Amino acid sequence: MIEAVIWDFGGVFTTSPFEAFARYERERGIPVGAIRKINSTNHESNAWAMFERSAIDFAGFDAAFAAEAKLLGYEIPGRDVVALLAGDFRPEMIEALRRIKTRFKSGCITNNMPADAALAVATSRSIYSREIMELFDAVIESSKIGIRKPDPRIYQMMCETLGVTPDECVYLDDLGGNLKPARALGMTTIKVESGPQAITELEAATGMKLT
Repeated sequence: MIEAVIWDFGGVFTTSPFEAFARYERERGIPVGAIRKINSTNHESNAWAMFERSAIDFAGFDAAFAAEAKLLGYEIPGRDVVALLAGDFRPEMIEALRRIKTRFKSGCITNNMPADAALAVATSRSIYSREIMELFDAVIESSKIGIRKPDPRIYQMMCETLGVTPDECVYLDDLGGNLKPARALGMTTIKVESGPQAITELEAATGMKLT
C-alpha cells in the first residue's frame, strides 16, 4: 500500500544536466562524457562528492574539479560545471506533484550545492525551485546534512520524517545508482528518462491519474 512519493529534483523536475554537459564538451572539443567520467572517478571522495556534502565551498570545488579534470587531460573549471546544472523545467512533472499531494505524502531528497554556489545558477530558476520545494511535506538536502545519495541513511531519514516504511514509498530519480539503495530498502523505484514516461509509471504505481 503506497503512502508516500519521494522525488529527486534535478533531472526529475528539470531536464537532465547531462545534455548541457555534452553540449559544453562538443563546443570546446572535449570528448563527450568527460565531465561524467570525472564525476564518477572516486565517486565517494571526489570534488563533486565533497561539494554536495558541503565539505568544500564553491571556490574549493572550482579548484578541486579543475585539478581532477587536468589529471585526465582536460581543462574544465568547476565553476563552469556548476553553471551547466540549470535545466529546463518539466511542467508535467510539477503538475504530477501537485496531484500526488492530494492523496499521498510527498518528500524530496536532493544532492545539491552549498549556498555559496547559488549565484552560478540563474536567479529566476532558483526562485522557481523554491516554489516547487514548498510543495513537499519534507525536503532533505545533502549540502545541509553532510550525507548524499546513494548513502542508504538519507532514504531512511526521509522515511522517518514522513512517518512511513520504505515499502510504502515510491521513489523517483534520474540516476540508476541512486535508485539501487532505495530499491534494496523496499521502495518501488522509477528511473526518470522523460516526463511522460515517469508519469505513466507513477500512475501505475499509485493508481492515480496524474495528467
